[in-house]
Amino acid sequence: MSKATAMTSKLNCNALRLLLALAAPMLLWLGAAAAHAQQMQRFGDYELHYIVIPTTMLQPEIAARYAIRRGKDRALCNISVIDSDGAGVRAKLSGSSQNLLGQRQGLSFSEVIDGEAIYYLATIRHADEEIHRINVDASVVGADASTTLKLQQKLYWSP
Repeated sequence: MSKATAMTSKLNCNALRLLLALAAPMLLWLGAAAAHAQQMQRFGDYELHYIVIPTTMLQPEIAARYAIRRGKDRALCNISVIDSDGAGVRAKLSGSSQNLLGQRQGLSFSEVIDGEAIYYLATIRHADEEIHRINVDASVVGADASTTLKLQQKLYWSP
């Protein structure tokens, strides 16, 4: 094997290692995103999709754009309602979050319309490793369709 071929082979091997090193976290993130994407509740001809994530996962400029206060003790509840065609629909949401000590906080949802997507955001304050019971009443605007989402989630402080 010539010196040039050996060097090219070594470069290809290093490039492959770098690609794998970069791809592994992305694949883990995609797997987690796919798992979260399945957090959904059907009601009538609609689906309510939800996710609760640490606010620190948001880039500061994104959080600022939507007036979300980032902090290790804050989680973001993101809810969207879609119709049977997969289009986002407007909804009226009200809810609360309660820890296991019975401390309750109301959730104030703000509506975000981004192109054809419509979603609702609310923040939850929490202690580290605190379990919250989250209840959200949702009704589709202009339709006779409503549901109550009840979920329990352990929330962690994140840097």
